[in-house]
Amino acid sequence: MKYDQTHTLQRASSPLGDIVLTSTDKGLSGLWFDGQKHQPDLSHCTPGTSPTTELAAQQITQYFAGQRTHFDVPLDLSTGTAFQQAVWQALLAIDCGKHSSYGAVAQAIRNQAAVRAVGAAVGRNPISIIVPCHRVLGGNGSLTGYAGGLERKTALLK
Repeated sequence: MKYDQTHTLQRASSPLGDIVLTSTDKGLSGLWFDGQKHQPDLSHCTPGTSPTTELAAQQITQYFAGQRTHFDVPLDLSTGTAFQQAVWQALLAIDCGKHSSYGAVAQAIRNQAAVRAVGAAVGRNPISIIVPCHRVLGGNGSLTGYAGGLERKTALLK
């Protein structure tokens, strides 16, 4: 994933820890818990705010306050490969309060044999919470890895 000076970087707080938001002129390009696994090097981003990062921060605050279950922030998922983007789009179809499995996501993108690759793409999701990778569980319903930590995944599922 490439993050350069065309990305605006804003920091915000959440009940689960500080978050980092990035955006381009196309939309929100990143939302990570500060320091989470697979967070790219953001040193080349331009610090500040944008209408998109401001909107995302506002909607995340509403989400944690129980006032929002869906997001309408424009997204820029172009930092991923075509396969990753397909997986991330499939994650957007998992409604709040629901969950899915890696196998079901592989079926959704019409590539049933790619369960492990789906897992890798889910783990590299650049827009945590809004692209709900936390809603993907193991095939037996067990909690599996989460780049933001299993404690956060558990909290997000509640």
